Amino acid sequence: MRETPLPSFDLTRNWERVRDETLAAINVVLDSQHFILGPEVEALEKDLAAYLGTAHTVGCASGTDALLLALMALDLGPGDEVITTPFSFFATASCVTRLGATPIFADVMPDSYNIDPKEVLRKISPRTKAVIPVHLFGQMSRVEEFAPRLAEKGISIVEDCAQAIGSTRSVDGKTLRAGAVGELGCFSFFPTKNLGCFGDGGLISVSSERLDRRLRSLRAHGSGEQYFHDEVGLNSRLDELQAAILRVRLRHLETWNEERRLVAERYRILFAEQDLGEWVTPPLEEKGNRHIYHQYVIRCRSRDLLKEDLARRGITTRVYYPLSLHLQPCFSYLGYGRGDMPVSENLTEEVLALPIFPELEPGEQERVVQAISDFYRRQKSDHS
Repeated sequence: MRETPLPSFDLTRNWERVRDETLAAINVVLDSQHFILGPEVEALEKDLAAYLGTAHTVGCASGTDALLLALMALDLGPGDEVITTPFSFFATASCVTRLGATPIFADVMPDSYNIDPKEVLRKISPRTKAVIPVHLFGQMSRVEEFAPRLAEKGISIVEDCAQAIGSTRSVDGKTLRAGAVGELGCFSFFPTKNLGCFGDGGLISVSSERLDRRLRSLRAHGSGEQYFHDEVGLNSRLDELQAAILRVRLRHLETWNEERRLVAERYRILFAEQDLGEWVTPPLEEKGNRHIYHQYVIRCRSRDLLKEDLARRGITTRVYYPLSLHLQPCFSYLGYGRGDMPVSENLTEEVLALPIFPELEPGEQERVVQAISDFYRRQKSDHS
């Protein structure tokens, strides 16, 4: 008997919870016939500035564009270096190379998957212009461990918050919020994100008036006044429909983030009950962190075989990421090779993202963990 498919995320369940609110918001935009950079975008930018605790936010067309615009606002170019993680989505590094600068990869930590602060400090050079820490899978990096040194040297921090909206970190009694630590924070509203729209969308959190003005010009072809261009920018504007949808969804974000945390805690308990420590390492929530679990990523033995076995049982899992950025063919000119980033390289062979979304039911999680347990029990029996 074929088992009911279990997706890694299910947007349809979430849609049912906000259908009426969202359709009402969409209809307001349709009735206005104002679709680009209007009152909904302005309201969303204010709402998110208040939520994040930043001076300003600037909407744009995608999370990738958010990174690109942020680096453009810092005048990044040939001869500059940007330190970042090799264990991330491609855009984290591609935006650096698109501007002619050089990504300098610093390895990650094996438990949090985030960039290692010691490696960041070790990679600083006279050419370092910025550091891009990625708050991976929903957990903030230890930015405070390298931020003072960067400030002394005039090196900017551009946070990649694409997976981390709502995550926080407590340091010395102070709460740090993703997107409010560096000069700039970059967010993605891809539909599967914790705060996702119904297409592409992005946003940049901004710490200064100067950068805010620059970004608003850059996202509109480098224009302050229409048809007059101070520089060459991008066409990267968040549209009114997406902004209206995001304003509805922002009202529910904290609830959904807490529901994801409950799902993660249930996984932790289930893995402990199955006594799978020999084969599976659940993700670590670092002390003081509020992890919002955009992904629930385990480390496991025989990862590819496990993934195939779960697929046969109707359970969809995903690998984030199968190849470190420093080993991507397009970056071969940088001169990295296997063994240069050992932690990241090991992770690419061991990580597996299990189904996680706010509406995931306890019985579905029990099914996932039982299937994993069954697989390893068979493995142990076959080798005994």
